[in-house]
Amino acid sequence: MTKAKAIRITGARTGLTEDVRGRQRRYMFSMLVRTVCVILAVVLWQESRIAAIVALVGGTIIPYFAVVFANAGREGAPRAPESFSVDFRPPPALGSGSSDGESSSDAHA
Repeated sequence: MTKAKAIRITGARTGLTEDVRGRQRRYMFSMLVRTVCVILAVVLWQESRIAAIVALVGGTIIPYFAVVFANAGREGAPRAPESFSVDFRPPPALGSGSSDGESSSDAHA
């Protein structure tokens, strides 16, 4: 017996808990990269000052972007569902309103 594939019928956002968890993971990963940059700056200071300075710049810039991206959460509009298809046909043109074939100017005369 095969399971039927679930079809998403709405463009609903992900749950708040999932959204917060994803933002926390992105923030923690950014802070991990920042920590590595700072450690590299300390280790490389005697070897290569240029690499150490680049690591320090990375270690000072990353927190700003980490906070901005972590706080930019649910403002975006939801995307269309994957099963969404557009079959747009224009509505039929409206007639003159008279059913006996007379034009509208003859009917009022």
